[in-house]
Amino acid sequence: MYNYTTFDKDFVATRAAQFRDQVQRRIDGSLTEDEFRPLRLMNGLYLLLHAYMLRVAIPYGTLDSRQMKALADIADTYDKGYAHFSTRQNIQFHWPKLQEVPDILEALATVDMHAIQTSGACIRSVTSDHFAGAAQDEQADPRPTAELVRQWSTDHPEFAFLPRKFKIAVTGSAQDRAVTKFHDIGLRLVQNASGGPGYEVSVGGGLGRTPMIGKVLRDFLHREDLLPYLEAILQVYNQIGRRDNKYKARIKITLHEHGLEDIRQRVEESFALQRARFDGADQDVLARIEANFKPPAFKAASTSRFETQRANDPFFNAFTKTNLHPHKNPDYAIVTVSLKAHGATPGDASSAQMRALAEIAKRWSHNELRVSHEQNIILPHVHKGDLPEVYEALRLAGLATANIGLISDLIACPGMDYCDLATARSTNVAQGIALKFDALKQEHSIGPLKIKISGCINACGHHHVGHIGILGLEKGGVESYQITLGGDGTQNAAIGKPTGPGFSADEIIPAIERLILSYLTLRHNASESFLTTFRRLGPAPFKVTLYPAKENQNEL
Repeated sequence: MYNYTTFDKDFVATRAAQFRDQVQRRIDGSLTEDEFRPLRLMNGLYLLLHAYMLRVAIPYGTLDSRQMKALADIADTYDKGYAHFSTRQNIQFHWPKLQEVPDILEALATVDMHAIQTSGACIRSVTSDHFAGAAQDEQADPRPTAELVRQWSTDHPEFAFLPRKFKIAVTGSAQDRAVTKFHDIGLRLVQNASGGPGYEVSVGGGLGRTPMIGKVLRDFLHREDLLPYLEAILQVYNQIGRRDNKYKARIKITLHEHGLEDIRQRVEESFALQRARFDGADQDVLARIEANFKPPAFKAASTSRFETQRANDPFFNAFTKTNLHPHKNPDYAIVTVSLKAHGATPGDASSAQMRALAEIAKRWSHNELRVSHEQNIILPHVHKGDLPEVYEALRLAGLATANIGLISDLIACPGMDYCDLATARSTNVAQGIALKFDALKQEHSIGPLKIKISGCINACGHHHVGHIGILGLEKGGVESYQITLGGDGTQNAAIGKPTGPGFSADEIIPAIERLILSYLTLRHNASESFLTTFRRLGPAPFKVTLYPAKENQNEL
C-alpha cells in the first residue's frame, strides 16, 4: 500500500493545524456558521440531524492494522465506541464534539490519515475495486492509478470549488466491482490491440434524483495521457457546468444538456492544450507509486487444514462458500468480513471489532485491510491454511456471519437516524429484512441478491442499482417506501425500474417478503438468480405480487 512521504506528512499535519485555528474562531464567534461551513466541509465535517459528523478518507478503501487501531481509539475517545463504514469506502464518526475535531485530525495525521476532500464541491476521495491487487480475475492493479489521481486532485487550486461534488472510480477487472458506470468519471484499465496499457474513460454517471449511466468518452486513452485528459474533463465541466441550480449541477446533467459529442469535442480541444503542459513527470511519479503496491511475499505452506475444516465444521464450510473470493495465488483466498450480522446496522463496527480486525490483518493478511463500497471489510491476502484460525478469531469478535452476497448483506445509508437530508429511516428496514429471512431460514436458498436502501432521493444507499432497491420518502407526514427492480452496478449497468406506489413503514417488509416468495416460484431452477429471473420475465409478475388488491380491482 502507499506509504506517506515527508511532504505528505507535513501537508496533512499543516491542514490539521489550520483547521484547529478555524474551529477556535468558530467557537469564539469570530466566524459565523455561514463563514465556517465551507472550511469544515473541506475537512470532511458535516453538521447533521443531531450532531457533527466527521467523514475520514480511506483512499480506494485501503488501510493497515495500525490505521484501523487508530480509528478504534478515536471511536472510544471522541465518539460512542463505534463507527460507520460508508458506501464511499470511507469511515464516519457520527458524534464528535466540534472542539475535539482538531484533536481527531491530529490523531489521524500520526497514522497517515486525514479527512481532506471527503466533502465539498471538489474531487472527492477516489474509490476502487475492493479486491484490487488480489483478485484472480484482475487484469491490472487499479490502486496505483487511484493514488496518482488522489495526489493530482488533492488541493488542486482550479477544482476546489466545482459546480458540485465530483467522484472518480477506477477498476482493473472486467468484473466491475467499483461501480464505475455510476461515477462522474469511471476509469477501466485496458490494453490496446498492441498490448499497450491505457484506460477506457466513462463520464456522466451518477445516482441521486436523476440517475444516469456513464457514457464512454474515450474507449482507449494512453496511460501517459491520463492526468491531462482528466484535467481537460474537469476544466470543461468547471466552465460550462450549471451553478444556478444545485440539482442540475452534476456533470451528468451537463452531458445530458450538451450531448456526448459536444462534450467530447470540448474535452479533446482542452486536452490538446493540457497535454503540452504535462512533460511526462507524472509517469515518474506513477512509477514511484507502483513500487508501493508490489504483491506481498506469499508463503508456501500446506492448505490441507482448510479442506479438513470444511469437511468437519458445517459453520466454517458455510462461511467459505459465501465469504471467500478467488485469489491470484491459488493457495490464498480473499476474505470478505460481513458488517451485516442479522439485525445489526449495516456498516457499523464497534471499536472492539475494529481492533480485532486490525489484529487479524496483522497476523494473517499481510497487514492489509480494505473497505468495500458494500459496507464490509476485506482481508485481501489470507493463506488457506490459516483460514480456520481467521474464522475463529472473526467468530469471537461477532464478525463471522456467512451472508456475503445474500439477502441480509444489504447496503443502507444511515437515513433519518442521523442525516438531516433524509426523509425516512433506512437502517430499521434493513434490520427487519435481515431478521425476517433469517427467521424463515431461506437466505441461502434465495441465493445471490443485492438489496440497497436509501433514506432519501440523494441515494447514498445506491438503491437505483440494487436488484431490489428501496427508497424512503416522506409522504403526507409519514414514511413511504418505493421499490425499484432490476438495478445493476456492475459492467452490465442498469437503473432499477419503479414498481408503483410506495409502501408504509409497516408494509415494506411484508411487501419484500411477497416479492421474494414470488421469485422462488417464478425462477427456472435454484441456480437462476433474482436478477436473471427479472430480466427474463420483466416487472409484470412482480407487480402482481406487490399490488394484489390493485390487480384484482383491475380484473373486476
